Amino acid sequence: MSQIAVLKPNIEREQGSKVQLGNVQATKHVADIIRTCLGPRSMYKMLMDPQGGIVVTNDGNAILREIMVKHPAAKSMIEISRTQDEECGDGTTSVIILAGEIMSAAQEFLEDNMHPTKIINAYRYALDDIDAFMTNDFGKKIDPSNDEDMAKLVNSALGTKFISRWMEMATKMAIKAVRTVHIKENGRTEIDIKRFAKVEKIPGGQIEDSEVLNGVMLNKDITHPKMKRKIVNPRIMLLDCSLEYQKGESQTDMELSNEADFTRILQLEENYIKDICDNIIALKPDLIFTEKGISDLAQHFLAKAGITAIRRVRKTDNLRIARCCGATIKSRTDEISESDLGTDAGLFEIKKFGEEYFTYVTECKKNTACTIILRGASKDVLMEVERNLQDAMQVARNVLLECKIVPGGGACELAVGNFLNKNAKNYSGEEQFPYRALARALEVIPRTLVQNCGGNTIRTLTELRALHAKGQNSHGVNGETGKIADMEKIDIWEPMTVKLQAYKTAIETATLLLRIDDIVQGTKRADGSEGIGAVSQSN
Repeated sequence: MSQIAVLKPNIEREQGSKVQLGNVQATKHVADIIRTCLGPRSMYKMLMDPQGGIVVTNDGNAILREIMVKHPAAKSMIEISRTQDEECGDGTTSVIILAGEIMSAAQEFLEDNMHPTKIINAYRYALDDIDAFMTNDFGKKIDPSNDEDMAKLVNSALGTKFISRWMEMATKMAIKAVRTVHIKENGRTEIDIKRFAKVEKIPGGQIEDSEVLNGVMLNKDITHPKMKRKIVNPRIMLLDCSLEYQKGESQTDMELSNEADFTRILQLEENYIKDICDNIIALKPDLIFTEKGISDLAQHFLAKAGITAIRRVRKTDNLRIARCCGATIKSRTDEISESDLGTDAGLFEIKKFGEEYFTYVTECKKNTACTIILRGASKDVLMEVERNLQDAMQVARNVLLECKIVPGGGACELAVGNFLNKNAKNYSGEEQFPYRALARALEVIPRTLVQNCGGNTIRTLTELRALHAKGQNSHGVNGETGKIADMEKIDIWEPMTVKLQAYKTAIETATLLLRIDDIVQGTKRADGSEGIGAVSQSN
């Protein structure tokens, strides 16, 4: 009789083609969720979070961000939507639908026991060919300084959004905001929309009241009633230090031996505040913004000197004000010099909307930061308008950085698919079949556009294939009617960077998921512990 300790992994495991086919099904389910959100006739999704909040949107990334999934392949799909949003700002729905269809195209080959490596190789060859074709042959170059060409592009992006009813206004706002934050220096181009083009949402009023400010707006009011609410050509000082007595980092105890000591301590505090304020007053600024607090005593000294102060400003807002007015943010009041003051702003004023006060710093001479003010009926409407406007600004930014465009409405996918079908004969062996399948998978975009319009999918796609076979590469689907149209004539264009990024992300995700042949999941043992357990067996 002997005791043998056998290490038995306490895990759940799936492997082989069962895993790969399971990944295909998971990606198809995620794609089906947002398939109806593509195009101008798209449907909206209403999402409820665990706290009871509601989101109404047709933005692919915003929808998938709120969805909880357990399958690891489905989680990867949600991640690629976020990647597309961060890289390009647009195409978040398209990339999910494409990835789902490319995975579906691999299903028949997996069922026929073709090795996943051959499918992956075919997909990689196709991606390289797509990149070369779009960059060298298909992309059309435009002049980014031409407002008319830029407006056509932004209109195409906004045509599928809620804000399409106010398209002309939204397009002008997006282009103006991006041009404002566009900086060229030392051969380097910088367009930082997230940091320097701030969106402020104010419920109330109409969407037509929205505007792009030539300056900065903050949801702040003055700290003292005697301070001025309007200053023309202000001298602005920016601080990131507090104008109050320094407190200890942790609990501080003080022992006072006689009555005069307490008065002395109060006097020291007052002298400290007075010294700080004297340093500021000596430079004669009209306006102070600080990221920290301002004590009542400091407010009194500043108001007495005719200086207006705004406290607890966000770091990002302080940076935007610095860009607009030419001031330098300082950490110590005794180090400030005349050159650190900003004099480029033309007007400071405080306005009231409803019950809220808003600080405006406008009419700036060298404006490289802006604030986009959005007005609307409710918070939900404003949230959706902000998402739409962010997409429009990202499209304008992409064109300024890479000024090549391609026709929209599924024309690009059909042209690329037609090119891949012709190019497939250059590959021999089994890899040719997944290569052709990828070309067919790209047709999911025009097919979905027709479906969402309620059109005849088979007839429309057959006619489109015939047109593209004749070399009419600009023909696609009119997303409003579901009919065939020449994208050049109806001015539907998309930035090439958005399309190329969507293809790269979708194909690379598919190759990653097809390479997975094992899913291992750790489980808890009967005693509640995790990991690998030792089991005794007797002979």
